[in-house]
Amino acid sequence: MVKAIVGANWGDEGKGKITDMLAEQADFVVRFQGGSNAGHTIINQYGKFALHLLPSGVFYNHTTSIIGNGVALNIPYLIKELQSLTDRNVLDRKILVSDRAQIVMPYHILFDQYEEERLGGRSFGSTKSGIAPFYSDKYAKIGFQVSELFDKEALLDKVEHICEMKNILLEHMYHKPLLNSKELYETLLSYRDMVEPYVADTSLILQNALKEGKNVLLEGQLGTLKDPDFGIYPMVTSSSTLAAYGAIGAGIPPYEVKDIIAVVKAYSSAVGAGEFVSEIFGEEADELRRRGGDEGEFGVTTGRPRRMGWFDAVASRYGCRMQGATQVALTVLDVLGYLDELPVCVGYEIDGKVIKEFPTTSLLSKAKPIYEILPGWKCEIRGISEYDKLPEKCRNYIEFIEKQLEVPITMISNGPKRHEIIHRQR
Repeated sequence: MVKAIVGANWGDEGKGKITDMLAEQADFVVRFQGGSNAGHTIINQYGKFALHLLPSGVFYNHTTSIIGNGVALNIPYLIKELQSLTDRNVLDRKILVSDRAQIVMPYHILFDQYEEERLGGRSFGSTKSGIAPFYSDKYAKIGFQVSELFDKEALLDKVEHICEMKNILLEHMYHKPLLNSKELYETLLSYRDMVEPYVADTSLILQNALKEGKNVLLEGQLGTLKDPDFGIYPMVTSSSTLAAYGAIGAGIPPYEVKDIIAVVKAYSSAVGAGEFVSEIFGEEADELRRRGGDEGEFGVTTGRPRRMGWFDAVASRYGCRMQGATQVALTVLDVLGYLDELPVCVGYEIDGKVIKEFPTTSLLSKAKPIYEILPGWKCEIRGISEYDKLPEKCRNYIEFIEKQLEVPITMISNGPKRHEIIHRQR
């Protein structure tokens, strides 16, 4: 059986914890898109970790962790991340990398930095990890697949051709130092040596595993609102963040994905630029940011303070719909116990008209939030493991959100650790 764990919002919903928890019953955990530009925070018996490329199930000895063909593979970053686990006694891991995954090149990172610099105040708020240039090259058919590292002669020819193309941009558009084809070729040979122990036909392995009845978890990066088709374009990422892409990014048939868990935050947060209707500012935002997550709301990759907002039911319902969610995991609920009142955005006002469905970005920029105010429960809920033991006002908040989402909330995270979660019957 295949389950997909994906974000319904802007990212940073707590998918890593949910994957880490559900990986206990999984045989394979697969990252199917994105790269090292965003991270998942995990807290377990080994300590606290920020994973960027590795799937969040890597802490179990019985699972195989797969970097799928849809991932933007930064090979030195992957090796560094593996070493960081070894250094903290996370051993006996089985890691596989798709032979069809494409490689983040050193110049992708440079071009990302140069373009943000060129755009200045019109920049996209990139993490400068090379993701947009990487996917641009992939779809322009000038990227490098892992499998190409093992044909030295063809690799050298391709490197020389790519350098010619890139150097035109470097010289005439960015006015930056040119690429050296021999140095780049040697770099790629070093990448080959780093990644060779992990390379496999992961699509075949996964499809055979499914025939044997194995359990597979697909782990997505970011969330619906960062999807290039259905997100707040153009302030989005460069690969599809939707569960539907999970089948492509892992190399399995789409009909195998039976269960889609959309992770939804109990309030809103976002890193980077883009429309954010329920955003709050000043001391109100600072207080929520300080209390949020395990050590406050700061980007796992960038360290940037996240933009904060109240729960946006319009955006979250849309996020669940576009993911095809069969169930919802509601996270960081425990953070809200200090509030007297909990505003929930239940609609948008655009040009005097009230709408309940999430619009395109051009309309979103005009939207004003319409709030319904719910009473807070004013107490600590961490440590509670049964739904019925939660305060009544807390349950009311959950059930109000569930009604807005139109998808059952089956898991409620009330703390950062692996098993600080309440399971609720559908």
